[in-house]
Amino acid sequence: MTTAYDFQFRSIDGAPLPLSSFKGKALLVVNVASQCGLTPQYEGLEKLWREKRDAGLVVLGVPANDFGAQEPGSENEIKTFCETRFSVDFPMTAKEHVIGAEAHPLYRWVAKELGEAAAPKWNFHKYLFGRDGSIAGTFGSRTEPGAADLREAIEGALK
Repeated sequence: MTTAYDFQFRSIDGAPLPLSSFKGKALLVVNVASQCGLTPQYEGLEKLWREKRDAGLVVLGVPANDFGAQEPGSENEIKTFCETRFSVDFPMTAKEHVIGAEAHPLYRWVAKELGEAAAPKWNFHKYLFGRDGSIAGTFGSRTEPGAADLREAIEGALK
């Protein structure tokens, strides 16, 4: 059976980032963009990371330029922006595609498992995976990191 832990990204610094390194933790994967009206969600994602990381939650930002070309920068520019504007210190991947034939394999897997309706429609789409790497939920771009339904699902994934 395939789980999120079967996939690998490159970190924003270029190092291998196998999701298996987060085995046993709940994982919130979010496709992010620096020039989007939803970019202030970085603040809520960082807050969520700081509140829940000791309980076993990992927030993983996946920069993507797929929607409105709102992530045009290099990995270094993205990292600098996130650190200086929002004090982001949760893990970030290198820039990836999250939709279409070029989408990262994790995104293609979720769309295959749950149907195309589960594919991101815009920046800041959220995938939640349980401690066992199974898909625990998907949340649209407008779902704020502090939203009750997302927080409830995170609590369930942490059990």
